[in-house]
Amino acid sequence: MSGDLSLDINIKEPRWDQSTFMGRAQHFFFVTDPRNILKSSQTLEEARVTVENYRSGVVKPGLTEDELWRAKYIYDSAFHPDTGEKMLLVGRMSAQVPMNMTITGCMLTFYRTTPAVVFWQWVNQSFNAVVNYTNRSGDAALTTNQLAAAYVSATTGAVVTALGLKSLTKRLPAVMSRFVPFFAVAAANCINIPFMRQRELKYGIPVTDENGNRLGESVTAAKSGIIQVVVSRIGMAVPAMAIPPVIMNALEKKAFMKRFPVLNAPVQVGLVGLCLVFATPLCCALFPQKSSLSVSSLEPELQERIRQDSPLTTTVFFNKGL
Repeated sequence: MSGDLSLDINIKEPRWDQSTFMGRAQHFFFVTDPRNILKSSQTLEEARVTVENYRSGVVKPGLTEDELWRAKYIYDSAFHPDTGEKMLLVGRMSAQVPMNMTITGCMLTFYRTTPAVVFWQWVNQSFNAVVNYTNRSGDAALTTNQLAAAYVSATTGAVVTALGLKSLTKRLPAVMSRFVPFFAVAAANCINIPFMRQRELKYGIPVTDENGNRLGESVTAAKSGIIQVVVSRIGMAVPAMAIPPVIMNALEKKAFMKRFPVLNAPVQVGLVGLCLVFATPLCCALFPQKSSLSVSSLEPELQERIRQDSPLTTTVFFNKGL
């Protein structure tokens, strides 16, 4: 049974050209839209049914193209692209702005004491661990023991890094202390993401041909994807953690901020949120989510298998994660 809508719309791919930065940016503005986390379970289920039915050639009567794309982006915001499973709410990219603006705002506000640095770095890296696991590439899950070891390693490494950087700023101007959270987060991302996605580095991630046919698993592709994600995450942190400290350093000298110090945290959180609304989708768009590598750059054994099974394939594709 089919409706009036054409079945030629390729909703396996984003609506906009992913070979350009602007096309990717438009795509991620929809995927990371914070309003998506407010969608009810019923709305998410309806979007899933609409998308999966369309992919199988079944179209609800009266469905328009705009409604189909809207359902696809609701679906993409909540369901993992490889496993199809509904993702943890706080791990979804649409939760990045509200969660990060709160955590980052508090990190930038409460940075003067060691207990505060430890607590907020632990909160931030715990959140990042959930995000990194939720948005991993591939369809194989970590075991409970692997997940626990990855979490402890990632958060411990991040907190130790933050404390080490904090100790280095004692002899520097006060404004430099405000940047400790940023440098700590940047360094911690280099630790957290690989640890939480360590299974990919050990066993590889699925690579496909241009038609989506699975050709094998590649550790080289996993390394490439993880490096891209690390760069994107650090990029997200730059405006949110580098711009507000400069503004706050100037504002705190003003009479009204001295008179109402309680405004410090909400103003800081608001500034961070404003930065993240734009930084999150724009930095997700730095690299295509469906990344590619030439066959010649893969592991020798995988190259040989692809040349035997798919001799015309010169480029493989993979989901780099987010």
